[in-house]
Amino acid sequence: MWILPTALLFGLNHNIYPGSIHLSSQSQTLLRGFLAVISVNIVIAFYICMAMKEPSSDRHAPDSAFLAGAEASMRKSTPAENEELSKDHNKQE
Repeated sequence: MWILPTALLFGLNHNIYPGSIHLSSQSQTLLRGFLAVISVNIVIAFYICMAMKEPSSDRHAPDSAFLAGAEASMRKSTPAENEELSKDHNKQE
């Protein structure tokens, strides 16, 4: 992710790429900045595309220990709660 922008900046700073010698220092600075920004955006877009292509067939399943604990806590209710639940159930019928 950082190699491409760094290589572009290094190449432009050391006049490795042809044609960059004839530019003024301000133009070279603008060119370096634009190329660095564009290369970073290209790398990010490539990373996003690769992430979107990953298979998503893995369905997340709830933790069985958590489900067992939740069911156990639902069974352990106070007598007052049991009474309220039975009243609500009778009202619905």
